[in-house]
Amino acid sequence: MPLFEPDSIRALVGDCAVGEHTLDLRGVSVQHARMAISQMLERRHLGDPTSVVIRIDPATATSGETLFLPVGRQLLDVRKRGLVTRFHPLPEAGGGGFYVELPIRPRHAEARE
Repeated sequence: MPLFEPDSIRALVGDCAVGEHTLDLRGVSVQHARMAISQMLERRHLGDPTSVVIRIDPATATSGETLFLPVGRQLLDVRKRGLVTRFHPLPEAGGGGFYVELPIRPRHAEARE
């Protein structure tokens, strides 16, 4: 795998690496990670724009499969359903994860729920 300079990585994935909230999924199973993301999306405050940093264990030479693909696929699915505005992998070299932006929900939706 080619090595990239930090500036090149930021140009590819963006520079947002700090969110209003953090969801730490380091050391958890795929099933637990999926449930935690679903709960995060269900519990968020209506009308509040929110950005979330989801932390996962970075890949190492001996780590085997990581949460990167399962979490990325789940985020892609919820983005298609309009529950996530955008997301991208974190540009940080020292850790893995995703930066996620959740959509602003209209205040009238708050009254219905």
